[in-house]
Formats: sequence, structure tokens, C-alpha cells
Amino acid sequence: MPRPKSTVSLDEVHWGALKTLFPYLLEFRRAVALAILCLIGAKIAGVTLPFILKHIVDNLDKTGGVAQAIALPLGLLLAYGAVRFSSTLFGELRDTIFGRVTERAQRRVGLEVFRHLHKLDMDFHLDRRTGGLSRDIERGNSGIGFLMRFMVFNIVPTLLEIAMVAGLLWWNYSGVFALVVLVAVIVYIGFSVVATEWRTRFVRALNEAESQASSRAVDSLLNYETVKYFANERHESNHYDRELAVWERARRKNRLSLFSLNTGQALIIASAMCAAMILAAVGVTKGQMTIGDFVLVNAFMMQIFIPLNFLGFVYREMKGALANIEKMFSLLRVKPAVADQSEASDLQVQEGRIEFDAVRFGYKDNREILRQVSFSVLPCQKVAIVGASGAGKSTLFKLLFRFYDVSDGSIRIDGQDIRTVSQESLRRAIGVVPQDAVLFNQSIKENVRYGRVDATDEEVMAAIHHAHLSDFVRQLPQGVDTLVGERGLKLSGGEKQRVAIARALLKKPPIMIFDEATSSLDSRSERSIVASLKEIAREQTTLVIAHRLSTIVDADKILVMDQGQIVEQGSHSQLLEEGGHYATLWRMQQQERTAGMGEETPVASQVEEP
Repeated sequence: MPRPKSTVSLDEVHWGALKTLFPYLLEFRRAVALAILCLIGAKIAGVTLPFILKHIVDNLDKTGGVAQAIALPLGLLLAYGAVRFSSTLFGELRDTIFGRVTERAQRRVGLEVFRHLHKLDMDFHLDRRTGGLSRDIERGNSGIGFLMRFMVFNIVPTLLEIAMVAGLLWWNYSGVFALVVLVAVIVYIGFSVVATEWRTRFVRALNEAESQASSRAVDSLLNYETVKYFANERHESNHYDRELAVWERARRKNRLSLFSLNTGQALIIASAMCAAMILAAVGVTKGQMTIGDFVLVNAFMMQIFIPLNFLGFVYREMKGALANIEKMFSLLRVKPAVADQSEASDLQVQEGRIEFDAVRFGYKDNREILRQVSFSVLPCQKVAIVGASGAGKSTLFKLLFRFYDVSDGSIRIDGQDIRTVSQESLRRAIGVVPQDAVLFNQSIKENVRYGRVDATDEEVMAAIHHAHLSDFVRQLPQGVDTLVGERGLKLSGGEKQRVAIARALLKKPPIMIFDEATSSLDSRSERSIVASLKEIAREQTTLVIAHRLSTIVDADKILVMDQGQIVEQGSHSQLLEEGGHYATLWRMQQQERTAGMGEETPVASQVEEP
């Protein structure tokens, strides 16, 4: 099934994204209502200011007694200061009260996206670019805060204030003043909308360039070791510079388009203010208006066009915010290919029996990986799976974890089809030590504790001991509190694998999977850990993917895979007697071990080849 794209059309912004924000407004009805009352108070105070200013100027212009010349203007000035302070105070209270609503919305949406990303299937995460995805989420979350704050308390109030001012000018003076204001506002808004739509593609191109550059930088830094191995620092720098060059061109086009928009808006505002002031000046010279009226008109025009100019900025940013929000919400519309059934029950593991029944699977429709694979693992049995690369060994475990669903057939644990149980309960019941152990950038202790986050320090240390990690930890200045670095880069491959083994042992699941779990260990460490795992496996059902056949000679059953099918199965000795694929692999590895290790005794030398 084709996956929905997580990008937004360069020519369209879905205003429907606003609907997603309404529930967060309704959650804090009282806070929103109080913020709106503060908004109304601020606007009333704002409209009152020019009238007070008019009376101050007119009274200063009058002749009269000393007391009248001082007292009345002083009182008006004090009133002017009080009203201006009230306007600012109400505005600050509004922003402070509504801040909680905005921050809670950002928190809720951010958490929802984070949870959803963890629900998505393996294919999505294999295709994603971490740096770009992170920037999309960051910009989307910021866009929510911007949109809620400015849409509710700037755009709508500014339009309301324009209507009030136009009405007051019409009522007190002439319809011509109101007409100038309305025509200017309509032309300004029309120009802003058209010009903003025109430059939206430049904003999107800039965002895309930023995401690409960020993705490239993150990808390169995550693969720091690989860059060093091949001495490709210059190649990475050149590649990153090409991404930055695209960003630079996009930034330049965005800046030039912004210059055009700002210039046009400034011309409209200047023309409107000039026309209104000419009308007021003519009125004063004809004796139809006072100097105070002239000042009032000027104040009203400034009061309208300063926020209107800001409104242009808000609209431009809103378009960008909507695009960013839509891009983030498009992630929520991506449906996971693997999903729980509506009434999925929790997996109940009593024995730990695993059954693969005629399983077929392919990552793509035209490429089948597994063909009619059937086998069973009895409770507390150790079953190993061997075979050449690409035979389908790791795919079996990905299906058991439900990273993918089978194309045909079924997988059952204690008789329960894993498609009918919740993924969370399924994965709680299975422990895994992957071939490529990836660690969090935390301490060794916290990486081990990740296997069971509520484990005590004593249980963590016991798991570290069973994984033969104690000697290594004691040599570190900070012991188990030593940070392992991003993806565990401060540890060697063998050390990372032992941390992963300790983490899996701490989990104590009824089913354990080892995917080449000792591939990065030296022979001595391998022997020690194999002995520990053998002791622990007595109480668990264990599946092992093995390249080194010497580590699975004690398995109850060995499955040999070739081209997606099980071609042989049996114990180590039985398979050697058959002289098939397994026997050939065994002989090759023994010859390689003898050639590479001289007289060193193989781990499984007690098993004689017939």
C-alpha cells in the first residue's frame, strides 16, 4: 500500500490545520475567556487614547486662567498615562494568561507526534532522514505556538480595531476619512495576500533546503567513524557545502521576495497616511477641525497602520506556520503498516512455545524472502538458525517481533497468533541481543537498566556480572556511570555487545533471541558468555542466529536455511552425520579457525566430526 507523503504542496496551505487547534482552546475555556476580556480592555483603552490626546492639545491651545491652563491639561495628561498603562497592562495579562494554553497545545501535539512516530513500522524508519524529521517537528511545534498566539489575539482584534476606528472617524468627522481608511486597508490586505501567496514557494524552498542541510549534517555526524575510516572528511564537507549552497540561494530569493512585499506595504501605508493628513490639514485651515482633531486623526492613522503593518508580518508568518504545522500533522496521517487489531488482547505466555506455520514473506511484492517456512520451538528449548547471508534468518526474527506482518501463514506463541495480540505485550515477552548493538548516549548503568526501567541497582549490577562486563567496568574511572557516547561510540564493538547482552538478561523475558550476539567478542569472552547464556537459557525459550557454529553446538535443534527455506534441521551431531549444508559450513569454519589460530583449541573441540 503506498504510504502518504509527509510533505505539503508548494502551492497550497491547508487552512483546515486550524481545526486541529480548537480542542486545545476549549480545554482551557476559563483562561481563554479571561484572556479575551483583557483583550477587550486593551482595545477600549487603545481607542480612547487619541480622544484624550485631542482634548489635551485643544486645552493647551486655549487661553484662560493659570489654574485652568495647568489643572485641566495636567489631569488629561495623567488620564492619558493611566489609559496607556492600562492598555499595556491588559495586553501583557492577555499574553501571560493565554501562554498556558499555547504551551499546553505545543506539549500535547509534540507528545502525540512522538508517540505516533514510535508506532510507525520499520519501513518508515528505514526511509526517514532523522535530521530533516527533527527540524519538521521543531518547526511545526513552533508554528502551533505562533498561530495560536497571533491568530486569536492579533489578526482578529486588529481587524476589529480597524472597523471601530473607521466608524468613529465617520461619526465624528467625515465619511471621507473612513473611506480612506477602508480603501487603504482593503488594498493593503489584498496586496499582502497576493504577494504572500507568490512568495510562499520561496519560504517552502528555504525550509526544504534547511531540512536537507540539517539531515546531511546529522547523517554525517552519526556516521563519524565511517567518515574517518575512509578519510572522507573533504567529501562530506563538499557535500554539505553543496547543500548549504542550495540553502544560500533559497535564502537570497526569500529575502528579495520579502523586500518586494515590505516595499509595497510601506508604499500603501505612506499613501494612506498622507491622504488622511492632507484632509485633516484642509479641515483645520477651513476652521472645520481643531489642532486637536488633526492630532487625533494622525494618532488614529498611526494606531491603525502600525498594527496593520504588523498584521502583514503575522500573515506571512502564519502562512509559513500553517505549512510547518501541516507538514508535522502529515506525519500523524501516515498509517503504520503493522497495527494492532481493534480488540487486541495481551499475549499470555505460559510455556514459551513458538510455531512458524507455512510462513511466506517478502519486503516487496516481487521479491519473496521466506517460502513456506514451518518449524516449532518447544518450551525452554534452544533452537539455532544458520545459513548464508540473505537466506532469511534475521527476517524470521523481524516477523516474530511484528516489525512486519507475514504475507501468508501464521506465527503463534503458546497457540496465540501474534497478529491478534498487542504489539506491546508481544515485545515485552521477547528479549533480544542484536548483532549491531546501538546504545543511548547515557551511562553504562542506564543503558543496561533500559532492559527493565524499574530494575534496582542490584539487579542491574547482577546483569552486568552475568554479561562478563564487571572487569571492564571496574577499569573505568567513573565505573558504571561512564557515558558511552552517541550510539555507544566510546565503547568497542565487543563492549557494546556485552552491554546489550546485560540489557537483555535484565529484562528476563520468557523468550530470548540472540542475533549474532557474540560476533564482536574475542574467543575467551565468547566462551565465558556462551557458558552464562547456556545457564540462563534453561529457564527460557531461546532462538539464536549464529554465524559461528561453535557457539550453537549445544542447541537442541539447528535449522539450516538456504534461499528462504529450511533445508536441514536436527542436532549438531545429526547434521554432521548427514553431510549436507551444515557439515560443509562446519568443515569450512574449522579449517579457518585452525589456519587463523594455530594450535588454539576450538570452543567445541569436544564434538568430533565423524
